[in-house]
Amino acid sequence: MSDDLKYWIALTIIKEIGPITSKRLLSAFRTPQRVFEASLNELKDVDGINESKIKSILNFNSWDAVEKEISNIKSHDVRIIKYIDEEYPESLRYIDDSPIILYVKGSLMKKDKYAVAIVGSRNMTPYGKKITEKIASELAFCGITIVSGMARGIDAVSHESALNANGRSIAVLGSGLDNPYPPENKGLFNKLSEKGCVISEFPMGTPPNRENFPQRNRLISGLSLGVLVVEATARSGSLITASCALEQGKDVFAVPGNITSSNSEGTHELIKKGAKLVQKTEDILEDIAPHLKGIRGSASSLLEKDISINLKGLEINDEEKAICNILDSEPKHVDIISRELKMQPGKVLGILLNLEIKGIVKQSEGKRFYII
Repeated sequence: MSDDLKYWIALTIIKEIGPITSKRLLSAFRTPQRVFEASLNELKDVDGINESKIKSILNFNSWDAVEKEISNIKSHDVRIIKYIDEEYPESLRYIDDSPIILYVKGSLMKKDKYAVAIVGSRNMTPYGKKITEKIASELAFCGITIVSGMARGIDAVSHESALNANGRSIAVLGSGLDNPYPPENKGLFNKLSEKGCVISEFPMGTPPNRENFPQRNRLISGLSLGVLVVEATARSGSLITASCALEQGKDVFAVPGNITSSNSEGTHELIKKGAKLVQKTEDILEDIAPHLKGIRGSASSLLEKDISINLKGLEINDEEKAICNILDSEPKHVDIISRELKMQPGKVLGILLNLEIKGIVKQSEGKRFYII
């Protein structure tokens, strides 16, 4: 680990200094080490730094705690990604109060910028579970990273569905990475660490305190192009994530439910306020399509699959080629395509959605597709 890491950590564990103030200090002094070496008068010259914050910097003496933190990071195979690092998620750089360091277990990839957050009830219904499995797996198959909070219910199902579709998923925790919550999702935590990523802004050892979860929700939305809410009560924490998304200028989507179910009160309220009603995965892809233009040039940037041919200047694989070969300008229903190829309808639909993103096929009413 770099020698200056201890100063980055020190800056984050001072209670009086939050992310916004930290960034002002870094803007003025360039490095955290220079912040701690600054004089009283130099600190006074920084906008928004009051006397209490200046004292907390000048009187900082918790270097033993910093060294313990570095030791814990190493022992748990956790990395720290600093705000200035290239690996730091680009989408978070534009959020004023994004953390200056992230604790990371797993890998963050450039293609993770094409992400959708899925959040919802911890006490999900069978309906909510089924919808989440379908949408999360179809988005993941299209190369969209699924972001959530690894909570019980909808969160956990969204992560599992993405991984089962051989896609990527990122979990944002409201605790330290050595204290994953809830405990029954430890297995999911390990899978995400191996096949995706788990991140937190909280230091090692931080318990899952109630107040941490609303705070982490801004990162769930911040990492994503949009937030899908599947089942949420009137006072659900998922609504906080949706609110963060709106503040960040992100899309908000909601799945309608039974009008007599308390689990759908929150989602229905979101729809009343302008969230896009989602009935199928395509409803989400339509809205985020403008953000996906950067991945249309190559299928390898969407899916890590072997590339076999090139069609209309776009590389596609064998399964995509097989579908293109039986399509023409006349729309054909997905069930017919499935029967002709002897392939499961869900898999066919995922491939078609991927081809639609690339601009190779187009969809008409009733899940019918044709070559453009």
